[in-house]
Amino acid sequence: MTERMEKRFAALKAEGRPALITYFMGGDPDFDTSLQIMKALPKAGADVIELGMPFSDPMADGPSIQMAGLRALKGGQTLAKTLELAREFRKSDADTPIVMMGYYNPIYIYGVDKFIADALASGIDGLIIVDLPPEMDNELCIPALAAGLNFIRLATPTTDGKRLPAVLKNTSGFVYYVSMNGITGSALPDPSKVGEAVSRIKAHTDLPVCVGFGVKTAEHARLIGAAADGVVVGTALVNQIAGSLTADGKAGKDTVDAVSTFVKGLSSGVRDARLAAAE
Repeated sequence: MTERMEKRFAALKAEGRPALITYFMGGDPDFDTSLQIMKALPKAGADVIELGMPFSDPMADGPSIQMAGLRALKGGQTLAKTLELAREFRKSDADTPIVMMGYYNPIYIYGVDKFIADALASGIDGLIIVDLPPEMDNELCIPALAAGLNFIRLATPTTDGKRLPAVLKNTSGFVYYVSMNGITGSALPDPSKVGEAVSRIKAHTDLPVCVGFGVKTAEHARLIGAAADGVVVGTALVNQIAGSLTADGKAGKDTVDAVSTFVKGLSSGVRDARLAAAE
């Protein structure tokens, strides 16, 4: 597996805090602004970057991320250009792990072998492919793992004890716990129930367990991070981008600054997370 992910989580464990994992849609609202946002994320406190692959027919994305994908596609973003974002980012940052998140269809059209080779060459560390269950591991998961890419699986509140071993079997990097049944951007889950779920998953794996779907503020990040190894924030960050755009959907003069300010707040929340656990 790529070493960046393992090194980052080991360093955070030694520091005694969870990871802040930030999602944004590649190419939203345009390639150049998207690259500026990506470069700004680690400086603002992001520990791992989830790079969204725009797709016209998402199944788990809420309205905000759907609109981000449509803006990116309208601006000419493709899977090849999303890989190019990562390549450009790597010219100035060799340490921050990048996870590409999205759906299988664009990868299938691109070609699995070519995609894996290009992803590695672009500095990608892992994949989250929402619509590929364990029963389809031979499609992408097994070839990706063999090549050295982490394959990060989603677990949900309905992933029971019988299903969990299958979900974890070929998972690497970290486990992404979807904290609620629903789409991205839903209401914040009950932190106590999240803690119970994280403990249940940890009984079956030594991998870090990171929690997403519904985290919107620094306080949310603090509460969720008290139990989790990482806090994933996507919709709220994408909303910062959307709220900064001009009336015609173009990047505003404060788009990158708006994202940076928001992520700095989240970063302070995850750094206070262990204090929440001790309260």
